[in-house]
Amino acid sequence: MSGANSHKALIWKVFGILSVITLFEVVLGIYKPDALHLSKVLGTSPLNWIFLILTLVKGYYIAWFFMHLNDEKKWLRRSIVWTLVFFISYLSFFLLTEGGAVGETFTGVYKSITQFY
Repeated sequence: MSGANSHKALIWKVFGILSVITLFEVVLGIYKPDALHLSKVLGTSPLNWIFLILTLVKGYYIAWFFMHLNDEKKWLRRSIVWTLVFFISYLSFFLLTEGGAVGETFTGVYKSITQFY
């Protein structure tokens, strides 16, 4: 019975951590501090970096505790985690470097459409 209570306590602890991180993200998204939103660091705003890092932390907690990766063998955990680290890094690189090009493209399309009105 003690094992079930400790597992239940762990689930509530992880739930609390995920809730606090989500609440922090929501507050940042609502208020968007100018110092974090209007400046640039490595091609994007620090606010975007904060959201990206917090999303990765939440994904880690979900996979590690709710998908029970902490109970698996070390080689399996590492193969899953390192694959995701490289994949997310790859996608983040393209999102952060090419994201501005999409905005510039749509700005030109919008200007060409609205010039007739």
